[in-house]
Amino acid sequence: MTAHPILIDVLILLATAVVAVPLSQRLGLGTVLGYLFGGVVIGPWVFGLIDEVEEIRQRGEFGVVFLLFAIGIELRPTRLWGIRHSVFGLGSAQVIVTGLVLAAAEYALGLPLSIALMVGFGLALSSTAFGLQLLTERSELNTTYGRTSLGILLFQDLAVVPLLALLPLLSEQPLELTESVGVALVEGILIIVGVVVIGRYVLRHVFRLVARSRSSEAFAAVALLIVLGTAALMQKAGLSMAMGAFIAGVMLAESEYRHQVIADIQPFRGFLMGLFFMTVGMSIDFGLLGERAGAVAASVVGVMAVKAILILGICRLSGLHLANASAAALLLAQSGEFGFVLFGVAAVAGVLSDDLFHFLTLIVALSMAATPLLARGITRVLNRWSHRQPSHDIRESPIMGLSDHVIIAGFGRVGERVARILERAEIPYVAIDMDSDRVNAARTKGYSVFYGDASRKEVLEAAGAEQAQLLLVSLDNPSSAEHCVEGMRHHYPNLPIHARARDRDQALKLRELGATLAVSETWEASLQLGAGALQTAGHTPEQINELLDGFRRGIYGAAGEADPEPTEKTATHPQE
Repeated sequence: MTAHPILIDVLILLATAVVAVPLSQRLGLGTVLGYLFGGVVIGPWVFGLIDEVEEIRQRGEFGVVFLLFAIGIELRPTRLWGIRHSVFGLGSAQVIVTGLVLAAAEYALGLPLSIALMVGFGLALSSTAFGLQLLTERSELNTTYGRTSLGILLFQDLAVVPLLALLPLLSEQPLELTESVGVALVEGILIIVGVVVIGRYVLRHVFRLVARSRSSEAFAAVALLIVLGTAALMQKAGLSMAMGAFIAGVMLAESEYRHQVIADIQPFRGFLMGLFFMTVGMSIDFGLLGERAGAVAASVVGVMAVKAILILGICRLSGLHLANASAAALLLAQSGEFGFVLFGVAAVAGVLSDDLFHFLTLIVALSMAATPLLARGITRVLNRWSHRQPSHDIRESPIMGLSDHVIIAGFGRVGERVARILERAEIPYVAIDMDSDRVNAARTKGYSVFYGDASRKEVLEAAGAEQAQLLLVSLDNPSSAEHCVEGMRHHYPNLPIHARARDRDQALKLRELGATLAVSETWEASLQLGAGALQTAGHTPEQINELLDGFRRGIYGAAGEADPEPTEKTATHPQE
């Protein structure tokens, strides 16, 4: 039996990712360049291992869909409202000004006005996939320039709709402008309203029902259904699939299930994004590049320079600091994946010739390939400014995300008491629990609790573990607590982990698995009873504390430290 061609292609792509990404990271180039170079190697111009580049690229675009969903689910509506200036102010200004300037340049080079306008606005769109992937990879999405870039990219996604609707006007097909734009606008508004209503009043109940089944597969299936379903609805209305997924994510941003949803879609997002980047590498036409190297190089440099200068100027006029404006300009200087879509539709409609289509596709692909290299310039700009004015950290955003908080795994009686103590001490926290009913009950009381498996790295990342000061495990099931501590220590070797144990034996086991501190319930109960007896007998508080500290060192002290008294097991079961 021969292997299916699709299976062979998948195996080649997986093998390429396994080799190219670690090598690229080892060289300090980042994962995106690794995927790009891997795509070049297996593409038609090197080894020619994969021929169906366009079909695979269409599959890879789902990575952008999952990426926008993940970004949306991190943006609560109030936070999204906070970047409205970037979306509608900077975003609209960038698209209009950049599109007109590039169109004027194309017209001056001899293209008809209508074609020049379409090409100019197509090249004005930046890459959502590259921009947001680099921001998330560098943990800079919540910075000032990161939020600005996100706002501009969101408006560009919205701008794709009228650009695609206006394309038939440039072809020979008769179509009324009002009909094209009006129908698309009405359908888009109705479907967006429908997604918002369903997301606000239906999805939470669906997640709660599935979570009660304790089936991780069913929960992941619901998450995938929501992402792909909303994307399909938006595409049906002529809108961007990525924009639909983003709106669905925003609707779930306030949900107690969002951490687990992020964890479940993370593997799909990661692989599909890598697939998309590899197809960009495979799309580079080295034959055309060799024939017209000078024109291609001049076009790529010209487009990126014009976009960077205009974005820098627009951001500065809006009041953005020079360093942040420069960082946003470098990040968004490339053309994007929607250029592939726009130019592809135009070629099918007969608006673009095949030669011009391939030339524009090469410009888009090369500009995207140059973006990870420009990211190094972003680092230098931000570091130089921070060094010049260390009292003003232009990287950080005070609006989004927690820092120096405590992550509590398990929200039973112990977890709730710890949360109340932290609230009284004004220490921020995020609690995670796998019992959906318990999560719902706690959230109605005002606690910051979310549904999820705290042993998974993706869930911890969604809870902000990179910025946390402590991981605290209060699970009452011994095996679950041990599994959680082991996973936390593996994923975050430098974070302190405090864990609840039933007895001394489990406390020692948790210490072996990586807990910094493991508190035995029975041990502490016996010490508190003993302290009460000593107090009744007339001992001073200093004497009592000194005596109890000696006992505590036996279990909470350094590993291997002697226990001053027999263990709990010996004391409670002398026959053993």
